[in-house]
Amino acid sequence: MPCIEPDWPAPPRVRALSTTRAGGVSIGPYQGLNLGQHVGDDPAAVDANRALVRAHLGGAQLQWLQQVHGTAVVLAGNQFLPEADASWAATPDYACAVMTADCLPVLFCDEAGTRVAAAHAGWRGLCAGVLEATVASMDCAPERTLAWLGPAIGPRAFEVGPEVKAAFVAADNKLPLRVAGEAGSAACFVPSEGRQGAFMADLYALARHRLRVAGVQQLFGGDFCTFSDGARFFSYRRDGQTGRMASLIWLSD
Repeated sequence: MPCIEPDWPAPPRVRALSTTRAGGVSIGPYQGLNLGQHVGDDPAAVDANRALVRAHLGGAQLQWLQQVHGTAVVLAGNQFLPEADASWAATPDYACAVMTADCLPVLFCDEAGTRVAAAHAGWRGLCAGVLEATVASMDCAPERTLAWLGPAIGPRAFEVGPEVKAAFVAADNKLPLRVAGEAGSAACFVPSEGRQGAFMADLYALARHRLRVAGVQQLFGGDFCTFSDGARFFSYRRDGQTGRMASLIWLSD
């Protein structure tokens, strides 16, 4: 199963990966390794694809979520398919998983390799504070936390209306004092050349800004574009009817 492994200095017992659309048995608009059961794909194909993923986990069970673009964070293994957009774990029993197809997956671990977490950050959840909520749930010092930003829509492809920029700028006013050198969310938007009044939004830059303000300084990843790389990634904005990738993190024994 082709996948992307984070390039970050995580402790040896922290294991993590992001799937691509390569491999798998799904066909049609879900061609490849679609892991989403809610997108209209053949359930048997999704089950077969998920079995391929489980084979990489060394015994850990997957904690899937019912993602709603919110800020709820759950303990992995605490319940079946909880309505949440992030989970965390402190034992090797469960792997935290989030599904995306343009939204931003963010994986977390602490320097000691005792805690891991995964968050689904579409622009609504990101603006509402899902990353800060995930960091807080891990119960470790933010300055000793590592974060990896996985495959998401890139800044040259994510056109949004002015209300999105306004929401982030308004949210900035409720954040703690900015760290030195932080320009704020407004700097993460540039005027669109395609639609008057619209902006091109940089999800990666927005996430880095929010994480730095939350005290997380060890930031990695953030150099993908699901929209422009159709060979590797599903993209809802590009295709509409499409599959989902997953980003996973877990602790090994």
